[in-house]
Amino acid sequence: MVPKERINHQINVDKVRLIGADGKQIGVVSISEALRRASEAEMDLVEISPTAEPPVCRILDFSKYYFQKEKKAKEAKKKQHEVEVKEIKFGPNTEEHDYNFKKNNAIKFLKQHNKVKFTVRFRGRQMAHKDLGYRVLEKLKEDLAYIADVDQEAVSDRNLLSIIVSPKKDIDRIVATDSKSTEQPATDSQPEVPQAPETE
Repeated sequence: MVPKERINHQINVDKVRLIGADGKQIGVVSISEALRRASEAEMDLVEISPTAEPPVCRILDFSKYYFQKEKKAKEAKKKQHEVEVKEIKFGPNTEEHDYNFKKNNAIKFLKQHNKVKFTVRFRGRQMAHKDLGYRVLEKLKEDLAYIADVDQEAVSDRNLLSIIVSPKKDIDRIVATDSKSTEQPATDSQPEVPQAPETE
């Protein structure tokens, strides 16, 4: 619940800085004058900044104001996103199509504001070729540089090698720009017309 401000006769101070129903500053007036003006406007006197000296009050329709405030609070809560760390695993010899599939999954997770942990797992003799794992992770860092920042550089742990990346702070703007550019049809390129084979 959004905490309720003091209204009307709950405001027990001598003077207030008053803002009218139109949002314009009226100035410092006595509480009785402020209440009179609110009553004339058939609205409420609402204390919107109790810590100011003197407190700031505004003439408004409190039920409407409170409804809007609760609505904004609920929307803000919906937008709060619990960040998860999604793990995507690779082998040191991951084939191109598999690499691209997993990279696209990572992009999807980043767009959802999640962090991504890339792990390269080595089996048996592959342990002798950890440089291949580092290459996979370096390629991922390069391919995702436009959308992600590296939180944790490559860490080696027994037969695993991993990095953690997080979405850039302006990820939503990047995604919006990216989707706009992909939506625009290419107008310059003409479709190729197949040539008939030459006959002797």
